[in-house]
Amino acid sequence: MSHTSPLRYPDTRDPAVMSRRAWWLLGLNLLVPGSAQLLAGNRRLGRFAVGATFVLWALVAGAIALFLLWRPAALTIATNVVVLWIAQLGLLFYAVLWLITTVNTFTLARLVSTRPGSRAPIALFVALSLVVGTGTAGYAAYLTGVGRDALGAVFADGGIVEPIDGRYTILLLGGDAGDDRIGLRPDSMTLMSIDAASGAVTMIGIPRNLYRAPFREGSPLWEAWPSGFDCGDDCLLAYLYPWAEEHPELYPDAEARGSTPALEAMKDAVAGVTGIPVQYTVLIDMAGFAALIDALGGVVVTVEEPVSRGINGGTVHGVIPAGEQRMNGETALWYARSRYNLTDFDRMRHQRDIQEAMLRQLDPATVLTRFEAIAQASSGLARTDIPQSMLGLFTDLAASSRDYPIERLELVPPQIDNQFPDFALIHELVLEAVAPPPTPSPTPQP
Repeated sequence: MSHTSPLRYPDTRDPAVMSRRAWWLLGLNLLVPGSAQLLAGNRRLGRFAVGATFVLWALVAGAIALFLLWRPAALTIATNVVVLWIAQLGLLFYAVLWLITTVNTFTLARLVSTRPGSRAPIALFVALSLVVGTGTAGYAAYLTGVGRDALGAVFADGGIVEPIDGRYTILLLGGDAGDDRIGLRPDSMTLMSIDAASGAVTMIGIPRNLYRAPFREGSPLWEAWPSGFDCGDDCLLAYLYPWAEEHPELYPDAEARGSTPALEAMKDAVAGVTGIPVQYTVLIDMAGFAALIDALGGVVVTVEEPVSRGINGGTVHGVIPAGEQRMNGETALWYARSRYNLTDFDRMRHQRDIQEAMLRQLDPATVLTRFEAIAQASSGLARTDIPQSMLGLFTDLAASSRDYPIERLELVPPQIDNQFPDFALIHELVLEAVAPPPTPSPTPQP
């Protein structure tokens, strides 16, 4: 019998044969969990484990094919909470399956019958197999749970939304809440207009100290402010946010849509200022913003002129030199918010520098290698009404946007007077800035 099936019925008296058999069984188990049981152990367990392994391979191959052929759909599925729950449970199942088959294979190897010099390497190989199989699947399950929780904490519910006039618009607001401040006021305002066909991005910088902001047609704010947000120095655009927080009755359905009255008011104002509708908002806490940059491993920014780390009349805590700089979260926050010998409009330009650097450097490799830190930083930094169902589409557009330069429009003096803004001129400039991008030239083949 040992001559017809040496793996199942080995000659236990020959240590050399038993050593070779052990290596074969353990190697096959690592490649195809369950195969060792089919050859030398419990065939029912082997059939189950091999079948489960083939199912896993089929799912992975299908996911890769879907990503290559229809990337938006693949990304949408991958960011769905239900799918992530199923994926986490599936990964935990495979972690346990690898543990069972590896331990069982180790018993089938009959270590005491192998050559004494082979026993330590075989035991080490078993330990490494557990790390590769069970450890990898278990850690992947953990990361899946982290990502699912982060998505649920940040993004809203809702379905797929079509672009307006071929573009998606997202208003990025940088919050300045702190222990020394009452309430929150947006310190940074950027309207991102994204071409739905190409992914090309236009960033429109809007001054926080803009006066007399009008509102989109039909806005609930018309009744309270028929001439726009116009009450002098107390009605800078940034001050609309806390004012709207005190008047939630104007937007009674905001919370149900994953938004807030203040965010809805800011959308209506920015739509009136720029002349284009605002579909979504993202409110970014500045402290969380720094944590996210640290999670990314820093950002590379070209600094045109040295920037002092301080405020006018206060202590200077150092200087960010000119030239290409890799900034950690603290340095990037100083660069975006420093007031030392700088105007609000200088700060706007610096904020756009950081935003553009993050958009350019947030590539798939960075996300994969720093996924846990990015997910944990993101869950505490933002509030948005972007539905989770749109993440796949926006992720795909972000990848496509790398084929185009980011267009930037700053609505600042001397072209735009923030105290007496010409909104008709602003509308013209915005429409020109968001015009469809040219088709990128094909990359010459070597």
